[in-house]
Order: sequence, then C-alpha cells, then structure tokens
Amino acid sequence: MPELGEKAAQLEKRLADLEEFFDIEALRRSSTKLTQEMSRPAFWDEPEEAREVSAEFSRVEGHVKMLDSLRARLMDAEELLELAEEDKELAGEVGEEILQIEKALEELEVRRLFSGEYDEGPAILTVNPGAGGVDSQDWAEMLARMYRRWAERHGYDIGIIEYTLGEEAGIKSATYSVAGEYAFGLLSAERGVHRLVRISPFDASARRHTSFASVAVAPVVDDTVSVEMDEKDLKTDTYRASGAGGQHVNKTDSAVRITHLPTGTVVQCQNERSQHQNREVAMRILRARLFELEREKREKELAALEGERAEIEWGSQIRSYILHPYKMVKDHRTSEETSDVDKVLDGDLDNLIYAYLKSRRAAV
Repeated sequence: MPELGEKAAQLEKRLADLEEFFDIEALRRSSTKLTQEMSRPAFWDEPEEAREVSAEFSRVEGHVKMLDSLRARLMDAEELLELAEEDKELAGEVGEEILQIEKALEELEVRRLFSGEYDEGPAILTVNPGAGGVDSQDWAEMLARMYRRWAERHGYDIGIIEYTLGEEAGIKSATYSVAGEYAFGLLSAERGVHRLVRISPFDASARRHTSFASVAVAPVVDDTVSVEMDEKDLKTDTYRASGAGGQHVNKTDSAVRITHLPTGTVVQCQNERSQHQNREVAMRILRARLFELEREKREKELAALEGERAEIEWGSQIRSYILHPYKMVKDHRTSEETSDVDKVLDGDLDNLIYAYLKSRRAAV
C-alpha cells in the first residue's frame, strides 16, 4: 500500500506545518497561564473580565486538543499501516481514517487564510429577497434555512434577531447573529447576490423563473470601535412584529426599524420583548453594518490606487443555484461547482466557502 504510506507522509508534513503556524508550544504555555489565572479565588469578582479569560482559555485549549488529537490519530494510523500489509480489511479501515484526518487537517488549514481583525469573531448575517415577488421571497427563505443548517453543522450558536414573513410565502427579510470561532471570517465568503433558477412552484403554467436574494455579513463590533453616526441621520419606525414570538409580539408596536439616511442602510429587530430592547439591538446591528460598509469602501479605494480592478463582489451575483433544466451550484468567483444542489441547500457549503477563501488569499 505505497499510496497510503505516501499520503500519510504528506499529512505528517502538513500537520507539522500547522503545529508551527499555531505555535503549539506557545499555546501550551498560554493554556497553563490561563488555568492558573482561572484558579484564583477572586477570579469571578470581575465577571466581564473573567468571561473574556474563560473564552480565551476555551479557544487556546481547543486548538491544543485538536492538534494533539490529530497527532495521536496520525501516529496510530501509521502504526496500523505496517500491520495492514497482510490484512486487506484493516487496510480499508486505515485508508478511511487517513481520509478523515485529511479532512480535519483541511479545516484547520483554512484558519491560516484569515488575517482580518474580526475574522475570528461572531457575525451578523442578513438575507433579503431581490425583485421578483413571491419567488424571490421564497428563495430568500431557502437561503436563510441553508445558513441555519450550515451554522448547526459547525456547532455555532445562531440567534434570530429579525424574521419577517412574506404575505404569500417566503420572507421579506431575516437577520441572524452567528457566534462561533471564525464565524465572520467564514461567512464573509457569502456576501453578495445569490441567483436561483427553477420551475416556479407559484406559476400555474410551470414556467422557469430566475430569482435573486442578497446576503450581507458584518462583524460584531464593540463600543470601543468608532463608527460615525449622527442621530439626525437616523429615521426610526416602530411596527408590530409579524413573525412568531408569542402573544406579546402581536399586541404591541415593539419591533423597530432604523434607516441610516446617508447610506440607505436599513436594519430592524423584533425579537426582544420591548421596543427599547429592540432599538438597542438594532443600533448594534447598524453600527456593525456601517463599519463593514466603510471597510469595503477602503478596500475598493486601495485596489484603485494599486491599479487593480476591484472585485465585483459587493451587491453582485456571486453564485448560481440551478434546479432546472439540470442541477448545479456554481460559484462564479472561483468556478467551484457541484451537482449536489440538495446537499448545498441543506448547509453543506464548506467546499464553496474554502475555495473562495483560498482564491482570495492567493490574490493578496
């Protein structure tokens, strides 16, 4: 089985590169230091600081455990390879384990693609239908479900900030908070317009329709980040929430919609119990969206100064999902494609996301 031995040797090199990149020994020292810090009797006297230290410990310890686990699994696989020379059944099991190790390594290697200040943190994701009426609203709901399933696959915490149903079907908009390691870095690959081609379930003549929906992704920024925002530039509307939420939601005008007039940015929140709480959350989302708009503007200006053609990414078609006359999902930025549309719509987006992140990194 020389091919399995060669594959194991390649994985050994890739793992060694990752151990060097993450500096495994520095991580061990940091884990020990944080453990000592958390064992102090007065550790929880400052709850906010304690939560930050606990979160950092979880991140560091997570990296150490993952790298150590991969190292142990690879060593076991290499030992079993010697025994598998005369046992074909065992050879099949070792081959499957090596494939699983390679997949886990690739997930870790993707983390090397991030360099942005907020890539490691949580994200705010918003899905809006484009022109096209009920078909586009239905497509927006399909996308919203796709991202929920993707977050669940990664073990991320996903919360509904706002979810407005369409009159006939689908949604008018949906906004989620997504918390987990590299949530923003990964989801940043999804910003742009997504196109669906299918036989419309809402067309009595069963004709083919093309629908569009946009996906916006912003990092969660704290209050220390300066974002220019004048109260006189804000238009605030209140309304009755239309989504699920119990009796309280439908009895009061607790939902809040804020429009930033200079940029036309609209954010809304309806999931909190009071109008005041919804406004606080909406303002946090607005700060994040304006921060992201300013970052995008700086990137485009820098690309222009360098004499490069700016990526046609913001507000443009990035991916097509074809359900008729054939089945295919194709990312137009990387040409990555798959015929398993159902799997993608069920949240299996990693190959598409990784391909884009690798191409973006290579272009830097």
